[in-house]
Amino acid sequence: MTTKPRTIQRLVEPQLTSDGAGVRLRRSIASARLDYLDPFLLLDEFRSDDPDDYIAGFPMHPHRGIETVTYMIAGEVNHRDTLGNSGTIGPGDVQWMTAGRAIMHEEMPAQRDGLLHGYQLWVNLPARDKMMPPRYQDITAARIPEITRHNVTVRVITGTVDGVQGPVTDIIANPTYLDVSMPANSRFAQPIPRGHTAFAYVFQGQGIFGIVGTKDGTPIVSPTLAILSDGDRIEVRTTDHPARFLLVSGKPIGEPIARYGPFVMNTREEIQQTLQELRDGTFIPKPA
Repeated sequence: MTTKPRTIQRLVEPQLTSDGAGVRLRRSIASARLDYLDPFLLLDEFRSDDPDDYIAGFPMHPHRGIETVTYMIAGEVNHRDTLGNSGTIGPGDVQWMTAGRAIMHEEMPAQRDGLLHGYQLWVNLPARDKMMPPRYQDITAARIPEITRHNVTVRVITGTVDGVQGPVTDIIANPTYLDVSMPANSRFAQPIPRGHTAFAYVFQGQGIFGIVGTKDGTPIVSPTLAILSDGDRIEVRTTDHPARFLLVSGKPIGEPIARYGPFVMNTREEIQQTLQELRDGTFIPKPA
């Protein structure tokens, strides 16, 4: 059966912004240039060697109706929540949090060896799962497999590469989340399920993405988010420069969304109900 290569549909330049108590970010999804990429609601990169850019962090705040994915390249994030969970995720670690019905949590970034660098991705939940019980998957770097293929290194957070499955499982969007490092003058190809939304976020170096047979693709220089067209696979090559990028895909939900800050529901009425619960103190259910 003939497979269809994915090409570059659109390039998005990350926008500088701040969130939380004043954390400086580069935002690609949920920006003025790209509001929503079903099922992905937000993509932020936090990267700095200046503590003033992030030390205020993200004090205790609520979420409902989404999943959040925090992936660290350098530095750490200390977290705690109203369910009694707490801990630290450091270089190479990932936390996949399903907010579901309701959670309040705090995320406070800190340097290690003089640098902080990480990503947060928000993934929508379908209407039937928006009020599910909250849960966590905390995955240490040691549990994330690394595949080396022709000098290209792939960290498999979720999804499958060469028969090796990532440790984050049972996620509703059936996602793939890979961290791909390519040296100069190398090639990489990866299957992506047809019909799934997919993007590459290039955060180091540069490469040529969306190669189709003998026809070259689109040159992309970091930092850039590239939205991929539909198809069965993506092909990338590098020339004189290395490249490192996140490759992410997921099954679209295809439902209307109503968004208000950290809440993503299907209707404005559901958002109003959420805000009412915050006001009257019933947002977090009391233990039985």
